[in-house]
Amino acid sequence: MQTVIFAGGLGTRLREETEYKPKPMIRIGGYPIIWHIMKRYAKFGHKDFIACLGYRGDAIREYFLNFHEMSNDCTITLGKDSKIDVHESTGDLNWNITLAETGENTLTGGRLLKVKKYISGKTFMCTYGDGLADVDITKLLDFHKSHGKIATLTAVKPMSRFGVLETNDNGTISSFKEKPQVEDWVNSGFFVFNMDVFNILSENCALETEPLNKLVELGELMAFKHHGFFQAMDTYREMQLLNGLWDSGNIPWEK
Repeated sequence: MQTVIFAGGLGTRLREETEYKPKPMIRIGGYPIIWHIMKRYAKFGHKDFIACLGYRGDAIREYFLNFHEMSNDCTITLGKDSKIDVHESTGDLNWNITLAETGENTLTGGRLLKVKKYISGKTFMCTYGDGLADVDITKLLDFHKSHGKIATLTAVKPMSRFGVLETNDNGTISSFKEKPQVEDWVNSGFFVFNMDVFNILSENCALETEPLNKLVELGELMAFKHHGFFQAMDTYREMQLLNGLWDSGNIPWEK
């Protein structure tokens, strides 16, 4: 089954990192975040990817076209008999990656519509190129198959960015929780769609607005509730958080 990855956004809240590269190419532990996302799907046997390119998509093309050289130590011999010797290997990944140009300013619904021609089969997965999670992809797919609806999104309860406190009438703090988990469920991506989703997409739509709302109206959108790890990378602080987890050896999205 194929997995579509949105990899073309501007990443304006990470401008210090994305001025010269797209957000999916920001490195976590030495590897672009899009590599970590693909590795999560591959862990469950899903190794066929379609990357929707846009802003600075050439950086993603260059990385995967020269994957082994970009990911490992290598010796380059220049001259008439030039060659490249890769000293270590990242392993035999057996990934199939379609790099599809979908436009720099195209919204997510339009990007998905533009790669329809590369999707085979009746069902496919889709996710964002800037979020990591320990979602069990097999359980997600089983859930989608069980309800027979057009679409499934993975819902999570994110952590609050701030500590939450309660006070009594005179201002005395009665309780304090450092960045607790919020109560509301939010969309983390990690979608599963049937091909019928293309009937409600247009070239100028954002997937998260009209299409998802239309699916709600039709009763065709289900939530797979994920209680484990999820972290989006929207800010520099969140990038540092993910790198800190990698450096500590506590890497929940690889478990």
